[in-house]
Amino acid sequence: MSASWSPASRMLMVAATVIVIAGMKQAAPLLVPFLLSVFIAVLCLPPMAAMQKRGLGTGLSLLIVISGVAIVAVALVWLIGSSIEAFSQNLPQYQSKISAMWGQLLGNLQARGVITPGQFASDNLDPSAAMKLVARILAGFGNVLANSFLIFLTVVFILLEAASFDRKMQRIGLSGDRDCIRTEFVNRLRQYMSIKTTMSALTGVLVTLLLWALGVDYPVLWGVLAFMLNYVPNIGSIIAAAPAIMLAAVQLDANTAMLTAAGYVVINVVVGNVIEPRFMGQGLGLSTLVVFLSLVFWGWILGPVGMLLSVPLTVSVKLALDSNPDTRWLGTLLGHA
Repeated sequence: MSASWSPASRMLMVAATVIVIAGMKQAAPLLVPFLLSVFIAVLCLPPMAAMQKRGLGTGLSLLIVISGVAIVAVALVWLIGSSIEAFSQNLPQYQSKISAMWGQLLGNLQARGVITPGQFASDNLDPSAAMKLVARILAGFGNVLANSFLIFLTVVFILLEAASFDRKMQRIGLSGDRDCIRTEFVNRLRQYMSIKTTMSALTGVLVTLLLWALGVDYPVLWGVLAFMLNYVPNIGSIIAAAPAIMLAAVQLDANTAMLTAAGYVVINVVVGNVIEPRFMGQGLGLSTLVVFLSLVFWGWILGPVGMLLSVPLTVSVKLALDSNPDTRWLGTLLGHA
């Protein structure tokens, strides 16, 4: 922040920020579909631009991209819709079995002379809470699907507007340094979202194949969950793996649960620590503390869907800060060492 700002101006800026955050929380039902639309539109821009460079017109390239989005959306609803319903119906049964297994484990530890926190562990360290969290995320995702037509239309209009955005910037005279800053931000955001989505899709496919091979119920559902939570580094992979591992233990046996856990570790290490860094480049990551705080902050404002969008939203802020020399120091603070 500039040193020329007076204390009154700084206080006014803090107050305005608080008001904006409160307004965002109240407007969450409207913001969530809009942010998802922007998220999808950013993913659609690179293939649309590639088709236009090959000679296809704006209308035809937009039609092809939108058709692809519609096909993917219908396939997802068809694949996971029944799984979500069945999982929600069986959730109380899974929770009771997990709680019973947890109580039995604590009893066995006490019988072997291991000191446990007793009733506190039974009441406050219940692993079935992970199933409740997954149910909340899936419920939030289901609520968003109710607005799918609105999201679809918003994506169409965003893509149409993107085709004429550069011409509008030239007409209002935003060129030179500002245009370079905007171009750098947009290009880096497209790069991040494209690579992250590809790596998330790869993670989801591998998780689906792993659980299908092991015989765990709802493999497509857990694959989609791994895909969505892969946008949240470190924390997301743990949240995505926990319910599948517990379900494997409840449905099958402890050995299958350990194989499931090992499979998740191998997939996330190979994709997240070996493949992704080769394509992502430097300066696009966030510190672990910022990832956790963004998860809490956006989840509090926008609900379960906000948790899924927390890192893409925060990375967008970081890229915008990095693109401007005056605010680059803030972007550096948000990144990892």
